[in-house]
Amino acid sequence: MQAYIALTPGDGIGPEVVAQAQRMLDAVAARYGHTFRYTTHLIGGCSIDQHGTALTDEALAACQSADAVLLGAVGGPKWDDPNAAVRPEQGLLKLRKGLGVFANLRPVKVHHALLDASPIKPEVLKNVDMVVVRELTGGLYFGSPKGEDVVNGQAHAVDTMEYTESEVERVVRLAFQMAQNRKKKVTSVDKANVLATSRLWRRVTNRVAADYPDVTLEHMLVDTASMKLIASPASFDVMVTENTFGDILTDEASLLAGSMGLLPSASLGESGPGLYEPIHGSAPDIAGKGTANPIGTILSAALLLRYSLKLEVEAAALENAVEKAIHARACTPDLGGKLSTSQVADYMLEQF
Repeated sequence: MQAYIALTPGDGIGPEVVAQAQRMLDAVAARYGHTFRYTTHLIGGCSIDQHGTALTDEALAACQSADAVLLGAVGGPKWDDPNAAVRPEQGLLKLRKGLGVFANLRPVKVHHALLDASPIKPEVLKNVDMVVVRELTGGLYFGSPKGEDVVNGQAHAVDTMEYTESEVERVVRLAFQMAQNRKKKVTSVDKANVLATSRLWRRVTNRVAADYPDVTLEHMLVDTASMKLIASPASFDVMVTENTFGDILTDEASLLAGSMGLLPSASLGESGPGLYEPIHGSAPDIAGKGTANPIGTILSAALLLRYSLKLEVEAAALENAVEKAIHARACTPDLGGKLSTSQVADYMLEQF
């Protein structure tokens, strides 16, 4: 296979972890006879500094023409002013919209060798293997009207949570399709006792569920889900939810694995390139120190192989290399290891 992969390393530790994922992709290409071509583009704060915008139209066009996009992270204290007209996160939202990705898949698997790395009791973590499917293009982040003004002499701000039937259906249907190849259970998370959007979400979910009689559906309010995610995480298989709830719950779920640095994600659309990134942020406090955990980005590269390039054997081989490193505790300090960012990849390449 010949494939074109656009790299958007971003800010903070983004360039460090993306570089290690690229090394692993190159090893996959060499071992299996593929050719991967890369281009690198600015996004986030570094793009603001150089171009005055968080993502240029040229960078977006390059990503749109790729087979897949591998992202690092965006943001940092330098660009944290909430009143700034241009912010790093705008580049990420522009990229998601430009690629047409609407579902963010975040697998959460607890490795036996890392049971002691999580603050959760080891007996609670056994057999945790779930996927959160987060709707990515609707809800509070994109609804209109949005903004801040002055009403009756007071500052007034509004964000609108809105969804259409088709937006809900496509992401819920994807969740059911994933569940068919897993443990055949979908948990749909909403706030239907309060929110009109959640009541629409629940009605559409029930209708879609009728097309998948082999999959069990349960509805759960988001506050209950946030509690059960800690109390009984192994009870979940595929969780599907709207944008804001998914953003919060997936960060909570990272506690199960032991470190945010472990978890990958894949953002998929109906066509075009997928967007792959670790769930962690730019971690500016450790940028340049060589201690950033590259595993989440390397596992994101495995998802890239699986979903965009349809290379299942290669994806599994990369995941196996990660498993070997974790089992040997060939890890960075956040997981109790002593290796640097590049040394973790060195170990995986030796086992690959």
